[in-house]
Amino acid sequence: MLSYFLDSSGLRRIMEECNMIKKILYVIIPIVIIIIIGDQFITNDDEGDIGEEEQGEMTYDYVPPEPGHTKKAVKNKINEIYAQAEEGKIPGVPFVLGETTEQEVTTQWGDPETVIEAESKNYSEYPSKHVHIGYQQDWIIDLRLYDEEELSDISLNDIEQMKGEADDIRYYQDDDFDQIILIYDVNKDYQLKLVFPNPTDENPNPVIHHTSLVTLVDINQLVLDEKIKNMSLDEKIGQMLFGGISGTSISAETRSLITDYKIGGIILYADNMGNPEQTVNLVNHLKTENSGNAFPMFIGVDQEGGDVSRLPGDLVSIPNANEIGIQNDPQFAFEIGELLAWQLRAYGFNLDFAPVFDVNSNPDNPIIGDRSFSDDANIVSELGMLTMKGLQSQNIIPVIKHFPGHGDTSADSHLELPIVNKGLDELKELELVPFEYAIKNGTDVIMIAHILLPELDPNLPSSMSKEVVTGVLREQLHYNGVIITDDMTMDGITDHYQIGPATVEAVKAGNDIILVAHEYQNIVAAFDAIKEAIKKGEISEERIDDSVRRIIGLKQEYELNDEQVPPVDIEKLNESAEAILE
Repeated sequence: MLSYFLDSSGLRRIMEECNMIKKILYVIIPIVIIIIIGDQFITNDDEGDIGEEEQGEMTYDYVPPEPGHTKKAVKNKINEIYAQAEEGKIPGVPFVLGETTEQEVTTQWGDPETVIEAESKNYSEYPSKHVHIGYQQDWIIDLRLYDEEELSDISLNDIEQMKGEADDIRYYQDDDFDQIILIYDVNKDYQLKLVFPNPTDENPNPVIHHTSLVTLVDINQLVLDEKIKNMSLDEKIGQMLFGGISGTSISAETRSLITDYKIGGIILYADNMGNPEQTVNLVNHLKTENSGNAFPMFIGVDQEGGDVSRLPGDLVSIPNANEIGIQNDPQFAFEIGELLAWQLRAYGFNLDFAPVFDVNSNPDNPIIGDRSFSDDANIVSELGMLTMKGLQSQNIIPVIKHFPGHGDTSADSHLELPIVNKGLDELKELELVPFEYAIKNGTDVIMIAHILLPELDPNLPSSMSKEVVTGVLREQLHYNGVIITDDMTMDGITDHYQIGPATVEAVKAGNDIILVAHEYQNIVAAFDAIKEAIKKGEISEERIDDSVRRIIGLKQEYELNDEQVPPVDIEKLNESAEAILE
């Protein structure tokens, strides 16, 4: 047997058999490995189908997911947040910024668990849904997501790596929070804020705390547009008319102007105001009559100080503009504006046709004179602006006048049409200086004078001229506020034009409000003329909407209302006046 193994041919056969076994193993071993791995896959797949209760009874070693899988999940979450933000939404919430109202939210989700009231917005909190909702005028303006499951694995580094540098970075700190806020402008309508704990040495890469999606859309404008869309054409035209009334109490004609024509404003003159008690009663009755309309009225008066002081009663006399100009004290000018406002509010008015911004450059001017602060445009600019600010500070709307400048006229537009032979460059050097200054400082309403400026428009007075109203005031001086004509029943207009055609030309020129201070029939004629021009296509309803948007926007800004005012306390008003004048 030993000789067999030692025989060379025997050894060769053994070696050949070993090679054969080796080859067989090369085939079998991979098959076995494949079977084992396949069985493992089947086992894992089966575990995925086991219910939660069964999983709880099982014991197995947890194997963390591969890093690539985690990054992919985070990336998907971030992309989803941004995709939703582009549509004004946040993940898991069906509401849209700027499109959903508070009523729609409560209809779907019920009353909030907590409500926080702030000055300009309110927040409703739904902790069970991990969402806080901010409202302005009942529309959603802010959606905040606090969902830990949705956000907990998104870190500061993840956002910076995926979305790059933020458009803005802010910080917030109080007793409870120290946060960094990354702000991304998603598009023109929405801004996404990602709020993290401020990084520290102990926590250099914090996880997101919450997201906040806010709208960049002007909600006030959105609400305003919705209101205008629901207005009838008659209501729109009515808002563009500022009318005068007859008598010291409400007549049938006055009631018709308010209830039938829904005019946007009423001006009172000395003839309407016999004494303080009667004046307050009249103003309160006007408000009562208007309370059924959609919008409160402007109730205005000429209360400049000096000779142009319409309020009745034994009030301390307020100095005219020229006296204020002589003192040339900015603080005094502001306080005069405040004093005018206190008087007006006490009588129930919300608008003052003052201050005068004309430069008294012509000493022979029969209409301006001491109503102007000065013959120096810079003094007029500064003191006029401060008087205007004093009125605004007490929530009275100032109407600055008389654009483009009545100071270099030799005629009274109440009696005839003045002519000013100046071009635009000359006007910019003097007359327009105070108006431009007022525009830059936030004037609300500008009154257009009845002046013929042949070098700008040889055919139509400034109040009816598109070259003046739109070309100069809107386009040259970039004024976006309300424009009102001077009284269209002045002889400077009525000697040359009928009230209806004149009104249509004034609207075409770009005026927002037509002042028709005398006679019920004149106001009705103006209303009818505008309506007929719209029907004929001479004026588009879109053009009307532009004016109505500015008018109602101003009423909303000053929060006008139809609330009644108490009797006037003359003694208190005079004490305030004496304190300022001393």
